[in-house]
Amino acid sequence: MNTKLTYLILSLSTLLSFAPNANAVELCGKLAQGEILVGKFAEGDVIFKQEKIRTSEQGDFLIAFGRDDESSQNISFLTKDETTKDVELKIEPTAWDIQNINGVPPRKVTPSNSDLRDIETEQKLVKKGQKNNTTTAFWKKGFIKPVEGRTSGKFGGQRIMNGVKRNPHSGMDIAAPEGTPVKASSDGKVTLAAPELFYSGNVVILDHGYGLHTIYAHLKEIHVKEGDIVTQGDIIGLVGKTGRATGPHLHWGASLNGIKFNPPSLLNINKGDDFCFIL
Repeated sequence: MNTKLTYLILSLSTLLSFAPNANAVELCGKLAQGEILVGKFAEGDVIFKQEKIRTSEQGDFLIAFGRDDESSQNISFLTKDETTKDVELKIEPTAWDIQNINGVPPRKVTPSNSDLRDIETEQKLVKKGQKNNTTTAFWKKGFIKPVEGRTSGKFGGQRIMNGVKRNPHSGMDIAAPEGTPVKASSDGKVTLAAPELFYSGNVVILDHGYGLHTIYAHLKEIHVKEGDIVTQGDIIGLVGKTGRATGPHLHWGASLNGIKFNPPSLLNINKGDDFCFIL
């Protein structure tokens, strides 16, 4: 079914199911696995995945669908008069590719016990860097690609390294010459600037507010420090091949409240695209 037609059917069915005086809710984005959406509901609270979602004073909020989210997702809106609206969102499946990667250093595929300790340290650092949840809505600035180049790895792809099946890819890989400047994709706060991690190499994490984070890995150099406030387009590092990498590229990742999603979907935030509909 045509994607826009699917949105239209959803909008019509939900409007018919609500009372005529129901408060409208707007969502902008793709109803598909691995996507982020911007919503607006100024009349109360938003509940998604059994969690209360942070909203701005104007009612702006964010939700994201993970790589393996089920086709039916519920979202609830609790109005100030304590009336609840429950909406079922129909999520389109995404066809994830298979990525065969050879030439990876063997210890980066089958780590030693010593490496496993380093990996555990890395996981704790990255988790801490993505735990911050600033109330400043930096994300409203919108997003740009942090570097231009060939897409050498897509989000969600099943990775087979040296013939060994590994976890699906958690971000987007952009191949570029070593030393190419890497830009902050939006305004934000640096919550991690760590060198020489086992998988990520030199890595930076930015907090864009409301639980939204972006990650920049395999850098040759880091040009920011934790606590810095950066503006979209600021140079935060240089493309490198540190950590688990077979050549120079940037790993660009994104997550919302711990849900990893496809980073390029950020490029549509606040662009006023065609993927807006009323619930």
